[in-house]
Parts: sequence; C-alpha cells; structure tokens
Amino acid sequence: MENSYDVIVVGAGPSAVFLAYEMIEKNSNMKVLLIEQGKSVDKRYCPIEKTGKCVKCKPMCNITCGFSGAGAFSDGKLSLYNKEDDDIYVGGVLQEYIGLEETQKLIDYTDDIYLKFGADKHLEGVEHKDEIKKICDKAKKENITLINIPIRHLGTEKSHELYLKIQNYLLQNGIDIMFETTVRDLITENGEIKGVKVQNSNDYINNKEEYKSIYADKVVLAVGRKGANWLVEMCEKHNIDTQPGTVDIGVRYELPDKVMEKINKYMYEGKFIGRVGKYKDKVRTFCQNPSGFVAPEVYDEDLTLVNGHSYKEKKSTNTNLAILVSHNFNYPFNKPIDYGRNVAKNLNELGGGKIIVQRLGDIYRGKRTWKEELESNSIVPTLKAAEAGDLTFAFGYRTMTNILDFIQSLDKIIEGFGAPDNLLYGPEIKFYSNKIKITNDFETNIKGLYSIGDGGGMTRGLMMASCSGVQMARILVDLYKK
Repeated sequence: MENSYDVIVVGAGPSAVFLAYEMIEKNSNMKVLLIEQGKSVDKRYCPIEKTGKCVKCKPMCNITCGFSGAGAFSDGKLSLYNKEDDDIYVGGVLQEYIGLEETQKLIDYTDDIYLKFGADKHLEGVEHKDEIKKICDKAKKENITLINIPIRHLGTEKSHELYLKIQNYLLQNGIDIMFETTVRDLITENGEIKGVKVQNSNDYINNKEEYKSIYADKVVLAVGRKGANWLVEMCEKHNIDTQPGTVDIGVRYELPDKVMEKINKYMYEGKFIGRVGKYKDKVRTFCQNPSGFVAPEVYDEDLTLVNGHSYKEKKSTNTNLAILVSHNFNYPFNKPIDYGRNVAKNLNELGGGKIIVQRLGDIYRGKRTWKEELESNSIVPTLKAAEAGDLTFAFGYRTMTNILDFIQSLDKIIEGFGAPDNLLYGPEIKFYSNKIKITNDFETNIKGLYSIGDGGGMTRGLMMASCSGVQMARILVDLYKK
C-alpha cells in the first residue's frame, strides 16, 4: 500500500463505493484509496442467528461497519422517484446542490448500475394506483402524508451478493481499499487538506498511539451515520464549518403482516409523515420490512441500537418499521448527537446492554412488560434477544407522546396499527452529524476536503448516498483534467 494518492475516501459505504465505480468508468487514471474501519463484504456476517444474542463483534460491529456500509446490511431498499413529481421527497437534499433534473438523471444512472450488478428488476409501488390513492386520501384526513415512490428491494442477503460483485470489480480495476483500518485524524495545514492518519481498527479501539500518515490533495468524507460522532470531532478539531443538524429518535415497531397487508402488497414500504398531537413535531415511518426481522446493531462504545431486516427468501409473519421523531435543538444547546447517545445509553443500561421491547398496551397501562407476558403475547418477537422492559423510563415525555399520538393517528388509517399486543423496541436512533457546510461541488471550507453521503447530512438512504458518490467522482475527474 502506498502512502500517497490523488484521492482518499474515508469510509466504504454506498457513497464511497459509487465514487470509486465512477472513477473507473471515467478512466480517470487517478490513484484512489478507500479506507474502511470494518471488514470486506465477504467477511461480514452477524453471529446473532447462531448465538441467539448480540455478541458485540470486535473491533467493529459487522452490521454497521464494512464494505457497503450499514444501510446495505439492513433491508437493502433503493428509493427512486415518480417522473411526474416536481420534487425528491425522500433521501436527503442532493437536489439542492445539483438541481432536480440532474438528480433525477443521476438516480436513473445509478439505478442502472445496481441492475447491472444483479438488483431485482421488479419495482414495488408502481401498480395499484387507485388503491394507493384511497390510502393517501384517508391519511390526509389525519394530517398525515403518505409518500408513494417506486422501491427496488434488494433484500438483506441479496445485498451481500450484489456488493460483493461491486467490491471485486473495484479491486480488479485498480481501486485500493484498506479494510479494518480507522482514520484517526485528518492532516490539515493552513486551511488545506494534506492527508489522513490511520491505524488498525483494533489498535484504534484499544487507544494505541501508533499510526501512519497517508497523503492526498483531495480527501472525501463518506463516513455514513456510523461515523457521525467521529465527524463531529473532526469538524471541531479542524474548524470545518457546520450548521445545526437533526437527530431522529424513536422505536422499531412490530405488528402482524395481516395488519399491514394492503401497504405491503400495494407499496411494499409506506412512508408516512405527519405532525400530529399537541407538539406538532415531525414524525415519520422509515424502513418498513414486510415479513421481516428486528435486529440489533452496535455503534461506538458498544452503544446498541435497533434496526430491521427483510430478506428475499427468509420470511417471518410480522412487519417491522421505524417510528422516528425529529429533534432539532435551539440555542444554547447544539449537541443533537450527544442527546441521542444519552437516550440510547440510558435504554441500554435499563435493558442490561440489550434492546428493550415493550407491548403497546403496557405503555398505556403505565407498566413495564415482563418476560412471562411477552411469552403469551399474540405477537411473537422476531428479536429473541430483546429484554422485556419499560421504554418510558428513558424516552423524554415529548418524544414518547409524539410516538403514541402518531400510532393512534395511523390506527385510524390502518386498522389494527394501534393494537395493544403490538411491540415497540428501543432505541432506534438515526445519527446525522451537524450538517457540514459545502459548496455545490461538495467542498468544505478546508481546501481539498469534501463531504458526501449520510454522515455529513447531505443524504439519507442507499440510493441518494450512491448518487452523491457518482457526482463526487465526476467533480473530481473534471478538476483533475484541469
């Protein structure tokens, strides 16, 4: 491995992967290095299916870290767009930098790449227009918006296969990748990027001092949500300009497939967004998994969060989805990530280091859920390792009220959505760094330092993160030619 490159990319999630892919397609002749603190995609697997519990893999969680990132190892959904729409409703704000038309072209281009490497050609949500409209109209009466866009479902296990093909393609075409390597620090001088300091991920978590420097005139931060905390530290240390960000805090909600039958059939994933109840905060559903499985994922300092998976072949009889409340803080507090981490730490302690699960009816009755009650519950939890308990001890009153008000509103749209045996798992938290201020060419105030993907607040989700990587590559190639 050399110590000098034209471009260094921090992270190997979708934004980084598609940046590298586009560099090859453009025949750039630029020397590109991806640095990933997790493992190669062929070595990523979660032991929980064999052990029955989260073993908190070291040095990094195989679900949140590694080639293709965390999102690709959940359920693998690509959110597209409706051609008749005049906006991009999900996935971030890439269109604010490059325009709506260019963003749509980029989604089409990126979608073709996914198809080239084996993505399912079938699109969810493009049929049953009349039935979907009826649900949309019903939602509007409750002041909730149902966003209907085409979805390409990769599936958790099929995502592995697809990204392995891409990983091999990159390596075979001259892209260097350092796995199980953590970027300890950035190297900056007089407001310019010079490179990065790296060390083995095991050494990093054990706080060892040894590191080596790798140099480049262009460094791209593509760390994803897993790296949001690290990114905050880098911004503070190197005076990278940011603006206040958002942290989404909520639960993973599990209920019978039969309740969600119409949504699952007509759309596969229903994206409900509303401001209901007395606070009128933004609450949304996210990452719906028909016949799916609830799963834990581990972040820095063994912080355990909950997520959901859905497979192409392996099925349960439950649907799970996230219910997330957006938290935006005002002066004098501006540490949304710290706030979210404290909520998660408290819940982890209450659950003895495990995810907590609670019946909805028990929350209304003001009591915790006990293991014996869960065993006789009509809905069998798909996350067997979850600890029965009480989420309300750690969620703020405003957060919990928002979640319950939203469930009650959705129950008027989807009969059975608010049934007392439905399960809430916590915490589910989506960390985003304080949004990094970037130009339309994605450059920060540090010359030669760029930011793309979810971690810096530009995108949210596989497709838009991938698109940001393609666009970043095109920008870098144009600069290189000059």
